[in-house]
Amino acid sequence: MKQESRNNKLTVQPIDYLVPDVPQKLPLFEVPLLKASSETLENYGELVDDYHDYPVEIVTWPSQGRRPVDSGTGNEAGTVSGTFDFWWQGDYLYGKNQAVNDQYLLGWSKNPGEAQKDPQNFVDHERVLLWHVNYHPDGGQLFYPLDGLPFVVPLALPGDDVKPSDFVAFYVDGGKGLYIHPNVWHEGVFPLTEKASFYDKQGKVHARISCNIAQEFGVFLSVPLKCPS
Repeated sequence: MKQESRNNKLTVQPIDYLVPDVPQKLPLFEVPLLKASSETLENYGELVDDYHDYPVEIVTWPSQGRRPVDSGTGNEAGTVSGTFDFWWQGDYLYGKNQAVNDQYLLGWSKNPGEAQKDPQNFVDHERVLLWHVNYHPDGGQLFYPLDGLPFVVPLALPGDDVKPSDFVAFYVDGGKGLYIHPNVWHEGVFPLTEKASFYDKQGKVHARISCNIAQEFGVFLSVPLKCPS
């Protein structure tokens, strides 16, 4: 992804999410890991016990000038839901969001120049190295593990001046889901097993604001895949 600044606003070229334009090796920025709770998730989101009919926030379309958006409009697109699948293929971690029909290479367990994609016997990966993060300004997003197993998710609070040190990884206990507020930075959720499927519910507009961590900061985010001690 190439970026240029015009009047302090980034202009972004289209991203190839399956073959990202990133270096084959970069320094790793270690993301701290916390146990997810109502206290640690404050301002990021909420733990979810039951995903059925769980409310997802929808953000009203912003006014373009001094005239306000008419009451009751600008937030009528609603939500979309489906299965979000995650799986390891060798050292490559992939995700496919059936709700919005998108597929992504999320990261690797080692620098991409060393990573092997050929199928192999699964071994527990200790980490995932992320090259990209994003947020949704139009609404929140709900993830719930259909297999009931624990997972890890990296999050950063809203703000377009995000940097690697803003990220915290949260370990979510088995049997719990996670709801992420609008504008909170994230990049999928990561299973501690070879593959996992999640119920996903999010705003139907699906606006996505991106940050190519590798190109903007010259590092990969290293997210630990374990239970915090």
